[in-house]
Amino acid sequence: GMYGSNVHQAVIKAKEKRSGITIHFINEKYDDGLIIRQDFCMVEENDTPDLLAQKVHKLEHSNYPAVIQEYLESI
Repeated sequence: GMYGSNVHQAVIKAKEKRSGITIHFINEKYDDGLIIRQDFCMVEENDTPDLLAQKVHKLEHSNYPAVIQEYLESI
């Protein structure tokens, strides 16, 4: 399971410089839908999985409302 804390642990272990979110439509294939928006945060040397999760949650909280509003205005 590459979800939740496992994702953040893997990002830190791989020494990635950035992490982030992808908001997309869903279809019958896992993580295959049309991408609506992506955003990222920097991964710092002292980040723990919990700290990185907090950064990613901030991205989710700032992006999801705007994406939903934009979608509702388009239909």
